[in-house]
Amino acid sequence: MQPRDPQTSDAVFSFLGAVLERYGDSVAIVKPQIAFFEQLGWRGLQVLERLVAQAKAQGLQVLLDAKRGDIDSTAAAYAEYLNPAGALPVDAMTVNPYLGRDTLAPYFRWAASDGSGVFVLVKTSNRGSGDFQDRTIEGRPLFEVVAAALSETEQSLKGPQTGWSSLGLVVGATYPQQSERVRELLPNALILVPAYGAQGGGAFDAVRSFVHAAGAKREGGVVSSSRGLLFPDGSQTDDARTWERAIDAARQRAIDELGSAIASS
Repeated sequence: MQPRDPQTSDAVFSFLGAVLERYGDSVAIVKPQIAFFEQLGWRGLQVLERLVAQAKAQGLQVLLDAKRGDIDSTAAAYAEYLNPAGALPVDAMTVNPYLGRDTLAPYFRWAASDGSGVFVLVKTSNRGSGDFQDRTIEGRPLFEVVAAALSETEQSLKGPQTGWSSLGLVVGATYPQQSERVRELLPNALILVPAYGAQGGGAFDAVRSFVHAAGAKREGGVVSSSRGLLFPDGSQTDDARTWERAIDAARQRAIDELGSAIASS
């Protein structure tokens, strides 16, 4: 890949635009990881802006995976992604809580005024997450301390119709027991579950934190699959029909696995 070559950003848009068209009627939310666009410079951000517009035109929600975390004045600038009148508005974004609660306040203000989603990192899916997140603080692991500290915000952002909060949490499918504990602490928060599929998280573990609800077998979260759906087996081809078959097969496999897990849990 040549990041400065205009053809690179054009190719990225063509590829991801085709993915959106292929998956658009099967998903509710897309989660672009901003780092992969930023590495292409201004052209990459332009591609992201065009893809966000395409996703919204298809009726999809956009959750920007940015994991921002900085002092409150800088956080206010990052939070402009949640401003409906901003330059690149999205519906929700991921944020990092480790600079303190005051640094989360700008995001929560947009959540309170416009219903934007704010997904706070709690127990991430990577192997090294335990280096800090599992450290014991006053008798409990740090990820629990973070979750418990968000309880008041969870309740203040709870929607009157659904009962779900605009506060969301990030808890990886690779840590199902921890996800159950987080659910106990924050029963009204939606949980973003990365690491299903290519990163090793199974379907049953991915929905462990979901809850039973009237009229639905399980609800309460968003399961994320990136590499498994973007680059499934058989998709590395120059033949469009072969690529479409690989993409369709990956989509159906995820639907079947997650559907079975929800139905039987």
